[in-house]
Amino acid sequence: MLSVALRTLRTRWVTFTGSFVALSLGVALLAVMGLALASSAAAPERGPDRFAAAPVVVKGQDTLRVPTPNGDRTARLAHPRPLSAATVAEVRKLGPVVADRSFAVRAAGAPADLVGHPWSTAAFAPYDLTTGREPRTADEAAVTGDWARPGQRLHTDRGTVRVVGTLTPRGFENAVFLTDARAAELSPPVHQLAVTADPAAVRKAVGDRAQVLTGNARRLADADPGRDSEALTAMNALFGTAGGVTAFVSVFVVASTFAFAVAQRRREFALLRTAGATPGQIRRTVLVEALAVGALASAAGCALGFYGAPLLAARVAAEGLAPAWFTIGDHTWPYHAAFWTGLLVALCGATAASWRAGRTAPTAALRESFADSRTLTPGRLLCGTALLLTAAVTLVLALAGAPGDLLQRKTYISRPMLLITATALLAPLVLRPLTRLLTWLPSLLPGAGGLLVRENTAAGVRRTAALAAPVLVTVALAGSLLGATATLNGAKATEASERTTAAFVVTPAAGTAFDAATLRALRAVPGAEVSPTSTTAVHVLEDGVALVRSEARAATPGLLAATARLPLTAGSTTGLDDDSIIVNEEWQRHRVGERVRVWLGDGTPRTLRIAAVMTTGTGDNGVYVTPRNAPGATADRVDVALADGADPAAVATALRRAVGTGKGQVLTRQEWLRATAPGTHRTTRLGLLLVLGIALLYTGISVANTTVMATSDRIRDLAVLRLTGATRWQVLRLTGAEALTVVAAGTLLGLLAAVVNLAGMWSALALLSARPALTLPWQALGTTAAACALLAVVSATLPAAIALRRRPVELAGVRE
Repeated sequence: MLSVALRTLRTRWVTFTGSFVALSLGVALLAVMGLALASSAAAPERGPDRFAAAPVVVKGQDTLRVPTPNGDRTARLAHPRPLSAATVAEVRKLGPVVADRSFAVRAAGAPADLVGHPWSTAAFAPYDLTTGREPRTADEAAVTGDWARPGQRLHTDRGTVRVVGTLTPRGFENAVFLTDARAAELSPPVHQLAVTADPAAVRKAVGDRAQVLTGNARRLADADPGRDSEALTAMNALFGTAGGVTAFVSVFVVASTFAFAVAQRRREFALLRTAGATPGQIRRTVLVEALAVGALASAAGCALGFYGAPLLAARVAAEGLAPAWFTIGDHTWPYHAAFWTGLLVALCGATAASWRAGRTAPTAALRESFADSRTLTPGRLLCGTALLLTAAVTLVLALAGAPGDLLQRKTYISRPMLLITATALLAPLVLRPLTRLLTWLPSLLPGAGGLLVRENTAAGVRRTAALAAPVLVTVALAGSLLGATATLNGAKATEASERTTAAFVVTPAAGTAFDAATLRALRAVPGAEVSPTSTTAVHVLEDGVALVRSEARAATPGLLAATARLPLTAGSTTGLDDDSIIVNEEWQRHRVGERVRVWLGDGTPRTLRIAAVMTTGTGDNGVYVTPRNAPGATADRVDVALADGADPAAVATALRRAVGTGKGQVLTRQEWLRATAPGTHRTTRLGLLLVLGIALLYTGISVANTTVMATSDRIRDLAVLRLTGATRWQVLRLTGAEALTVVAAGTLLGLLAAVVNLAGMWSALALLSARPALTLPWQALGTTAAACALLAVVSATLPAAIALRRRPVELAGVRE
């Protein structure tokens, strides 16, 4: 049987070429995702930037530490504590000290992330003057980079300054340096000190009131010391998700392609069985063929992955999804995983398909070799039913136990796989009636074309299912993933609209907050009820071991009630005071009147009474406290309600005058809702597009591959049509129409799977008291279906057109 297998590989090269292409591309994708995932597992240790030349840095406490029976639990504070005057005085006794202050600066024509520092700290990076000199008066400044020149006047939100010098950029920030005195006026609190003294003496002097940083630990004094690890964590999640979806799509398509390749050869199996071949010999022959093709294709896929992974790394770095230094590391396990996965999938796909052919009696095999008499094998029916039941049961359990989990990205990306696989496995049950329905009207038209399309697609269920499967998977993935984010964003937008009742919303310039003078001017506007709020956070210890952070807003109760309508299930907004808190139903303890121990944004422990409880919603219903329970928080939003009889236009004009030019903007309620409309995070959006792009690319190749395989197997049928009088163009139109019909069937089944998946999210939102509206990404679905249709038609008609250039009599005797 080995010689038979080798000769089959040589004679049926078109069929095995299709299987080789599908498998090699699948292995390549697995290798690329595995290499990217392995390379994003850990970030390199970065050195200090701003304080690379500082001997010692003293930094205020920015970490909350709560002891539990299982050890200390830590969390980043929303409002790090500044250094006390006593601590600064103790450190000054030990040696020269430079106080560091950082504050956002906004100026026309300046970088958006411009940050201000006192000039004395420039020596610790160190920064070197390129042109000009250092600032000496309050209206002078030195800047990094070449976006400003000495002598240029900058009109900033911190006042007008004249550039007197430029500094060589260091790459980690865009900075403007002012005199130490001017920086102290703009940002009085001191959070960091650069000290020239013995580290041990500094530690003894500050005790546990502050952090003492030396060596590489000085990087913790940089603006965002965890940016690399955070970026790689996001990338790791991205590549993990993309790898999972890639594995799902590639394994599914490869198994389907190998199964279809074996199903095409039923006539050969029938002849071999009639000639005396045993079922075991049939199966061994197929396994040898699959082993040969699988090994070669897997090796080729690993080679493609070796060249493709660096291209992916360069792309994600260029898009800002990864740090600029990110490259593919020297890892070997992704190649092993991809190779053996590809080989195993090839063997499993071929074995599953050959089992039925091997155990079929010779006479039955001859009878079944001409038409698909059975639409579904028992094994496929059992697997499909099991997956369908699993998807249904897990969805019901999630809705009954933790509906909020269905709104998590990992869940709404991974959960659709079960239903999509089940739908694809059970598709042959409905493909015949579905294709008959799609071709019902064309079959009534004059001519035999519509009738032939109807009968050919209905009779060749295996061929139809093999082509519809990749279309189904891609459409279902696009609808499920993009539809989930659109549905969730729509529910969040509805929540924000219902929660905001203010006539106007005043916001400061990006990265800044309102000062006391601006707030006084806003409160003085006639006819305006002003409610300033600030962003903060609280922490609570659940089950005695889990330190949970909740985003919060600090607001004055009476003013909050006038400008917002919180989605309360118990209590009232006016019940909020300095001894209480408003929580949501997601909290472990959420009954009005209960007292909960929390840690405020600066780490201060408090025990507060629950004044009201909000619905969980989409997760944006956070916590509300009073300004007294948000030490360190500054007002970053002002909601304005109109007093009775107030003129909206006059109030808006007065508000803009109070805010001042360049310090903020006054938006109407609708303008603010549009400006802050929920959208998919850039990393998430690009990640989904990466996942869908990979799926669409692979599916497109699979559609073309399967269509070519199917068309090459029907050359004799096309020749018979030519011999019965059909013209060459009529045969090509028939072939294209059949491909379009199958793509339409796969699209409808994929759309059905997507709708069912989104219905689960819709139900979860309804249970969480949100007002959901099921949203389908029609543009993406249309584009996906159109791309699949175009590929299918071209892949079906092109090989048919080439074959039909020969005489029909010659083709009638050709098998492949």
